[in-house]
Amino acid sequence: MEQPVLVMKGVSKLFPGVKALTNVDFQLRSGEIHALMGQNGAGKSTLIKVLTGVYGMDGGSVLLNGREVRIKSPKDAQALGISTVYQEVNLCPNLSVAENLFIGRQPRARSGIDWSTLNRKGQELLERLSIFLDVTKPLSEYSVAIQQMVAIARAVDISSGLLILDEPTSSLDQQEVQELFRIMRQLREEGMAIVFVTHFMDQVYEVSDRITVLRNGELVGEYETEELPRIKLISKMIGRDWNEEENTVRALSGRTGEDWVSVTQLGRRGSMEPFDLRIRMGEVLGLAGLLGSGRTEIAKLIFGIDKADQGVISIDNEKIRAMFPKKAIERGMAFCPEERKVEGIIGELTVRENIILALQAKRGVLHQLSLRKQQEIAAYYMDLLRIKASDMEQRIDQLSGGNQQKAILARWLATNPKLLILDEPTRGIDVGSKAEIRKLILSLAAEGMTILMITSEWEEMVGCCDRIIVLRDRHIIGELADTDISEQRIMQMIAEGGIQDEFHQAHVY
Repeated sequence: MEQPVLVMKGVSKLFPGVKALTNVDFQLRSGEIHALMGQNGAGKSTLIKVLTGVYGMDGGSVLLNGREVRIKSPKDAQALGISTVYQEVNLCPNLSVAENLFIGRQPRARSGIDWSTLNRKGQELLERLSIFLDVTKPLSEYSVAIQQMVAIARAVDISSGLLILDEPTSSLDQQEVQELFRIMRQLREEGMAIVFVTHFMDQVYEVSDRITVLRNGELVGEYETEELPRIKLISKMIGRDWNEEENTVRALSGRTGEDWVSVTQLGRRGSMEPFDLRIRMGEVLGLAGLLGSGRTEIAKLIFGIDKADQGVISIDNEKIRAMFPKKAIERGMAFCPEERKVEGIIGELTVRENIILALQAKRGVLHQLSLRKQQEIAAYYMDLLRIKASDMEQRIDQLSGGNQQKAILARWLATNPKLLILDEPTRGIDVGSKAEIRKLILSLAAEGMTILMITSEWEEMVGCCDRIIVLRDRHIIGELADTDISEQRIMQMIAEGGIQDEFHQAHVY
């Protein structure tokens, strides 16, 4: 059997209070594309950062071409011939293509940089990969996809046989993905060992030879791609076997309101393929899919955080061609983001100030809430949601994750929204807080509020939702409603998404 180019054995990495990796093994052979799969928090990024010297190991060993190595920094990794291309292109857009290809390694002449040689070598390097560009032009004149190709070409030139591609397709359209795959296949034929980190299942099965699955910082297993059915891959990623799951018994709500939000061919290039969607007044609508399927992207397009480059949103039969958050709030929408510490709380402000933030924004600067009114609102929602703090003037960044999440919910409930968008409302919080938030969702729905819910906890979704829209690889692939809703049906639909009814893919009502 061929000797692996890379062997990582028993790798462990600890952060304060968190085991990011526990005794993980990983092997990579020359002339293969090896996909690294797992849900959010599985340990993929940490493993890559250990391999590239960003993080030091707390346990384990790394063998490169049969020799044990200690990778203490990214510079060490580069010296060993390990090259990485990240999701965000980390080149210099103000420099020429050729300068980016050889940055830090420019050919020299007596007078300085040998520009003639630099441009000639740059042209030769790109043409080797069948990429034809004017290498003297600034990188900024080319698309993100071309910049990604340039980053790969640079990495290939530095590499001595090991290339890591970390989410390289996340900002590319279908045609650009195929061009990237052409280059990956060519490099594989030349003997390059490629680690391919992605969330897109179709892409994994299209281009990879083997798959390693991580879950909760531990190795689940290594598999030949052609021998691992998609349904089994999903099961290994989420930690449950779909055919052993019992259908969750659901009490039908009977909510059958009129369409309140109507979306027609809304899309954003490189983010979400055009989709149609209807959200009915008073329903709980779930968006189900694996990480990277487009769930959060849909929510951000509807709320106007991300600007759509095509399509129309109608709210209560009023067409809105350009949505943005202020307009969404004015129309009665509210959005609780997935990344509460980055996109949600303002850590330097108090609990009270965080809770009244959205309501004050909705009222405008000319209609300031009095301190007394702010205190009344904060006290009401702290009591309603059982937010535990020393008092409302405590800084919010001193609260637990669960209480921060409740405070963000309070912020938006204070605006009395018609549509509440919840993106991973129970992620990273304790079991007790999860139960309270689930109970609140059902209570709000019973009072007639419309809720758009995104969660990786499919059990929660099955127990709360009237309808579930299923996504895969930035496409809507189907809908489940009423008694059809179950965890196993969601898993089965994601696994078999390529053969779903074409009408459902185009129009979900």
